[in-house]
Amino acid sequence: MTHKYAIGQNVYFAAGFPRTGADGTYRIVSLLPVEKDERLRYRIKSVSENFERVADELQLSIDD
Repeated sequence: MTHKYAIGQNVYFAAGFPRTGADGTYRIVSLLPVEKDERLRYRIKSVSENFERVADELQLSIDD
């Protein structure tokens, strides 16, 4: 399994339900290791927030 997005890339984050953050443009800060559940995860950061979030690859898409 390989990550689809790269560090520094801008992506659109869709928080889903229950809401765990604001939808919008985020930057990939780091790629997280694949764990036992085999989900690909990323550490992401929005310019409008002072903290980073962890997101599953399924919550991300290319930001146009």
